[in-house]
Amino acid sequence: MQPSAGTLHVVATPIGNLADLSPRALETLRSVAAVCAEDTRHTRQLLAHFGVERPLLALHEHNEAELAQTLVARLAAGESLALVSDAGTPLVSDPGFRLVRAAREAGIRVSPVPGPSALIAALSVAGLPSDRFAFEGFLPAKAGARRDRLAALAGEPRTLVFYESSHRIADTLADCVAAFGGERPAVLARELTKLFETVLDGDLSTLQARVEADANQRKGEFVLLVQGAAEDADARIAEGRRVYALLAAELKPSLAAKLAAEITGAPRKALYGG
Repeated sequence: MQPSAGTLHVVATPIGNLADLSPRALETLRSVAAVCAEDTRHTRQLLAHFGVERPLLALHEHNEAELAQTLVARLAAGESLALVSDAGTPLVSDPGFRLVRAAREAGIRVSPVPGPSALIAALSVAGLPSDRFAFEGFLPAKAGARRDRLAALAGEPRTLVFYESSHRIADTLADCVAAFGGERPAVLARELTKLFETVLDGDLSTLQARVEADANQRKGEFVLLVQGAAEDADARIAEGRRVYALLAAELKPSLAAKLAAEITGAPRKALYGG
């Protein structure tokens, strides 16, 4: 008889405070045949803290595509597995989607075990509009690509959420000031749920100055939230002109203006004289 397929459990783990591991997550980690972890050394410490002894399988961006079918075969044979990242909810700027997709394509049950997420934790305390937001993950490491990406987001009306590292946070704030304007409201959440948690708010220029003046505010892991552009005529025209400039480099001006107007809602005449 063919055994019933197992379940792939996608398990959220603490982003700092170990007390945030849910009872259900702990029960799941104890029950599975093995735990697929981004960094087995990190996850081994987490499991040891809770007295959990389970086999660990390294699953990261460099081997996920190769291992996915092997793990799906184990699931199909009846084993249940847990997928965790180093911290927070797997697949949110972390590996895992290839395994989840392969499991679903094979008809394997994929079950979420929800819990901590730096993205949602930061958004919940930021005091910025949260009914609509755009999560951008980590910006490009190279300065030119990062600035290009921020420029493309200048007219985005939703609250923008970025992850950033300690060695790039100062440069990213400077680039945000240049792209969005120093007066744009923003929040910088650092080391959430950990001992030195801080949540700074103000406009981008103020946050940039505070981070430059205090070396402690350049340490740890960051979530940067930036209020979206105002949804008014001026903002639409500014975005329309930006899109028009990009399109006009490749298309006839009249066609570029037509497309830019359709994309942004800006009046065509404001972009190109007719």
